[in-house]
Amino acid sequence: MSEFLFPTRPTTSIPVKGESAAFPINRIFCVGRNYAAHAVEMGGVPEYGSPFYFTKAPTHAIPSGSETPYPLGTENYHHEMEFSILIGKDTFRVSENEAMDAVYGYCASLDMTRRDLQAHSKDKRQPWDTAKDFEDGAVFAEAIKAADFGAIGDQRITLAVNGEMRQDATLADLIHSVPKVIADLSKYYQLSAGDVIMTGTPAGVGAVVAGDHLHGEITGLAPVELRVGQPL
Repeated sequence: MSEFLFPTRPTTSIPVKGESAAFPINRIFCVGRNYAAHAVEMGGVPEYGSPFYFTKAPTHAIPSGSETPYPLGTENYHHEMEFSILIGKDTFRVSENEAMDAVYGYCASLDMTRRDLQAHSKDKRQPWDTAKDFEDGAVFAEAIKAADFGAIGDQRITLAVNGEMRQDATLADLIHSVPKVIADLSKYYQLSAGDVIMTGTPAGVGAVVAGDHLHGEITGLAPVELRVGQPL
């Protein structure tokens, strides 16, 4: 059948510097607690063995510069600044040495979180879906191609709220490197072009309220911005 019962949602995408065509988002994978100091501030311990993951729906992605309402069901809405990987080709069971061949580019991003719902889920040993996967919960800035960004090293990653610095670290602080994350994730999923991997957030996460302006930067990438509007 070629017709649908109701209108389908348009494909969400990320603009790419120097390209007229955008990067279509297929799936969004997120790495949890990938900075040691953040793991500690969340009451845990750094995990150096293997990464762990959660997901966000691509329909919940929005572009940098958006203004979104304060989300439903929370009284503790948090920012998490992240470095995101854009996968450019089908990738399955690759080694760390092969993993970077799959990367199309990178962008700055925000993993917005309903922290009180996450804490409740943790207490009940339940999934994090309501805390992480909700409308407007993933914000993506303009991407840059991997070759134009260069090697991943000690690029600075920061986030300010209303001009006040909240998060400040470097990509060298990642517990699990980009090639390790791609290789590990490719053991569980057949990664494909259009997949996005958000690599985790540094320490300094905190609450935002209606009227706040978030501005995140990663050296070499376009900044990511978000304005928090009034609740619905």
